[in-house]
Amino acid sequence: MNPFQKNDSKETLFLPVSTEEVPPRPPSFPEKPSPKICGSNYPLSIVFIVVNEFCERFSYYGMKAVLTLYFLYFLHWSENTSTSVYHAFSSLCYFTPILGAAIADSWLGKFKTIIYLSLVYVLGHVIKSMGALPILGGQMLHTVLSMVGLSLIALGTGGIKPCVAAFGGDQFEEKHAEERTRYFSVFYLSINAGSLISTFVTPMLRGDVQCFGKDCYALAFGVPGLLMLIALVVFAMGSKLYRKPPPEGNILNQVVKCIWFAISSRFKNHSGDNPKREHWLDWAAEKYPKQLIMDVKALTRVLFLYIPLPMFWALLDQQGSRWTLQATRMNGNLGFFVLQPDQMQVLNPFLVLIFIPLFDLVIYRLVSKCGINFTSLRKMAVGMILACLAFAVAAAVEIKINEMAPHQPDSQEIFLQVLNLADDEVKVTVLGDENNTLLAESIKSFQNMPHYSKLHLKTKSQNFHFQLKYHNVSVYTDHSVEEKIWYTLIIREDGESISSMMVKDEENKTSNGMTAMRFVNTLHEKVNVSLGTDASLIVDEDYGVSAYRTVQRGEYPAVHCRTKKEDFSLNLGLLDFGAVYLFVITNRTNQGPQAWKMEYMPANKMSIAWQLPQYALVTAGEVMFSVTGLEFSYSQAPSSMKSVLQAAWLLTVAVGNIIVLIVAQFSGLAQWAEFILFSCLLLVVCLIFSIMGYYYVPLKPGDVQGSADKQTPQIQGNMINLETKKTKF
Repeated sequence: MNPFQKNDSKETLFLPVSTEEVPPRPPSFPEKPSPKICGSNYPLSIVFIVVNEFCERFSYYGMKAVLTLYFLYFLHWSENTSTSVYHAFSSLCYFTPILGAAIADSWLGKFKTIIYLSLVYVLGHVIKSMGALPILGGQMLHTVLSMVGLSLIALGTGGIKPCVAAFGGDQFEEKHAEERTRYFSVFYLSINAGSLISTFVTPMLRGDVQCFGKDCYALAFGVPGLLMLIALVVFAMGSKLYRKPPPEGNILNQVVKCIWFAISSRFKNHSGDNPKREHWLDWAAEKYPKQLIMDVKALTRVLFLYIPLPMFWALLDQQGSRWTLQATRMNGNLGFFVLQPDQMQVLNPFLVLIFIPLFDLVIYRLVSKCGINFTSLRKMAVGMILACLAFAVAAAVEIKINEMAPHQPDSQEIFLQVLNLADDEVKVTVLGDENNTLLAESIKSFQNMPHYSKLHLKTKSQNFHFQLKYHNVSVYTDHSVEEKIWYTLIIREDGESISSMMVKDEENKTSNGMTAMRFVNTLHEKVNVSLGTDASLIVDEDYGVSAYRTVQRGEYPAVHCRTKKEDFSLNLGLLDFGAVYLFVITNRTNQGPQAWKMEYMPANKMSIAWQLPQYALVTAGEVMFSVTGLEFSYSQAPSSMKSVLQAAWLLTVAVGNIIVLIVAQFSGLAQWAEFILFSCLLLVVCLIFSIMGYYYVPLKPGDVQGSADKQTPQIQGNMINLETKKTKF
């Protein structure tokens, strides 16, 4: 059985095409015969629309999948700033559909609106990709290009959002309503297919391909841009096949004017000379028809229930920001496959495709057979609770990650590690008020130290005096250190004696689930190390210490190196997620130069698979909340208000992203505490929503539609978008 086919259950997937809801409107554009697909009743033109939607959704979600890590690791913004800008962009994408619908309804029509704003969309991708080229200017130029590109993308994707699905519905004749219903099923699948593939592919383009010695964000943004160009070309190719209805006026504009006139009239006539009105909207009766006022009254009843909804979207949309950042501190090795942190987002569209038929065909029916009246509002409340639980699980995972992570030095503390590269053991003592032996035993030559030692400072910076005992000879040395920094004291041969140098390790924090390394060169000539990137790493001779270099997790059995005299290879072994390594290049045997390996920081210990429960919970909550919420909204509002409800629904998503932006910038909480805060806030909102729902009296279809005859459905306005899943809107 096709799970996306319309059934007798109230929980249908594509509610606006319900024959119970939307009355017909007279055709406003001339009918013309349209070529059909293989003799069926499906217009050939919908092929171009479905392919266009697949490419556009691939473009949008592919770009968005790597956006947070681009902010964090390419533009070097903080986690809070990266999260805030990510959600500001998401919010803008859900404000601009109002503009797109107004343009299409009042001026250009759907076809031209899609064409023109798709050009803006493509231009935004081009500028965004240019902002990810390291060779093009500095950080300021990259930031400006990124913001301009994202603004154009938000205008493009939001502007065409309310038009494409409705334009597809316009291609069907009224007698082919059943085929139109199935079309929207295919349309919805193309959305999720584009999202599913892109959120898996673009992180691979970012991480597995190197550009200019770094992750290739330019390619990760460029490929979605190419897909958007293909979407535009494919859509334009079907131009001669489309039925193109002319603009018919914007109902949203009428609603706003009606409400504003009622409010202003009420305040102008507050003296009491005029008779009281039964409802505040009745003050608009002097200018607007009675039917419009009645429809707006019904609309405001539903909009009142929308007030708590943004908090749900505030949690849901953090999958691409906070949860992705959490994944960077986890181990992506699943044994049979290695996941990049930003690839975990692929679970959402994948689980949606599983959960929608599972809930509709199995769970809801079982609940019904148990005699439980599982109303739409109750389903939405349960969806909120599931999202609360998802963030509670995310908080527990975050706490466990923090427990496994290395501790950081506090104020007036440093962490010190000793690396003995001399040919014999050395005993290290810190001289001061009390002699402090770092290790009870002497440090052997090339001994792999198990951990850093903590040293306390009297001030923020201090000189430490060290005594190094080597071959019964004491060597004294001084080194200056600063608080809250990791250091390595490297002991080296110096003729028949030894000397030391202090090296800062403050850069040894890995990012993006990658691994970091640095080299110490004991040879007497420079070594050029090629790590498979465009830029090689040069290590100076005679105990030169390189900068840190981050690489992808994996096996490195033969890293090519060269000096002026010879070429050779080093076996670096497995470089694991989040680990930091030090490699000492030596030539102590007859086998040529070799690399001695020491692990500064252990690899991420917690598997990324521990994020699966929180993704499953939040996706289940999304299916119960989003799909049911759309159904309930459309069943409770007049047919003339469907487009306005669609606009209001999108605005709740936009406001939800603004909530995340505000909390990320001003809360100042630890990440686990922020997760708990969001979970508790949604729980409170769920309680408020449940109370509101308890006193809400649902309208029956007859009350909503009045005396209008039930007819074959017609797409009503450009704001109608029959996607049931918010995030694939």
